Amino acid sequence: MKKPFVRAVTGAALAGLVVLGSAAPALAAPALAAPNDVVVVDEPDTSDLNNIWTFAPLGVPVLGLIQSLNGVPGRLLPS
Repeated sequence: MKKPFVRAVTGAALAGLVVLGSAAPALAAPALAAPNDVVVVDEPDTSDLNNIWTFAPLGVPVLGLIQSLNGVPGRLLPS
């Protein structure tokens, strides 16, 4: 009877710590910037995204997809 109670209390305490830990950035956000401040976001650096390994017309790298599909039969069928 004592062991399940201790486990339940410990689990609830750990869950509470996780919730408070994940809420910490949200609670700290108002202290960093006033609500009327404008946030300026720069454009991402895409200068290295022009090679064949990062070409992704549908959001999936084409050569990576081909390599993954090429390796499937060897993993499914026994050697």
